[in-house]
Amino acid sequence: MAGALVIAIDGPAASGKGTLARLLATHYGLRHLDTGLTYRAVANALLELGDELGDEAAAIRAAHDLDFATFDRDHLALPEIGEAASRIAVMPELRKVLVSRQRAFAEDEPGAVLDGRDIGTVVCPDAVAKLYVIASPEVRARRRTQEVRARGVPVEQAAILADILKRDERDMARADSPLKPAPDAYLLDTSELSIEAAFRAAQDYIDRAMTGR
Repeated sequence: MAGALVIAIDGPAASGKGTLARLLATHYGLRHLDTGLTYRAVANALLELGDELGDEAAAIRAAHDLDFATFDRDHLALPEIGEAASRIAVMPELRKVLVSRQRAFAEDEPGAVLDGRDIGTVVCPDAVAKLYVIASPEVRARRRTQEVRARGVPVEQAAILADILKRDERDMARADSPLKPAPDAYLLDTSELSIEAAFRAAQDYIDRAMTGR
């Protein structure tokens, strides 16, 4: 990847990987891409156009039209869009288009921090540093519930937990690019960590990885 510094962060929903990725991007002076938003943006486009979520051709057209700089994170974080995104994420041809665009983003110098579910395994397998961020389903459900309620959207934590468990199963079981840690990924469990402690642990690992680059 030429001189680009690429940091790959994978993990399930609400594990803390997104917040961590944004902090690391700022710290290292890199661009950031939440690759999950690319799938959510495609799903949102299909929902707005009234297209069927099973229409892969329509999904691919939407993927080609995406502008990564205009994502509305708050809107795309709505639970119904997350559920729709998980459904279209199993489409193999759509994944090829989005992976190609994500990879091109990462390869632009000076580099980038990408977070998602297949960054270290598929999108950027040669990344300088790879992290796999996890937390218990209950902790993740509590975090996501607080996050959604902070935006004024009433949700029940039990429903969020059920959605997280369903998405975990779907993401881990899919045949194409399943959610799993890369063999050389650094495993970071944030269940009992503050974001500051998680950031310090990630930074220590990345600094060591960069030293051996």
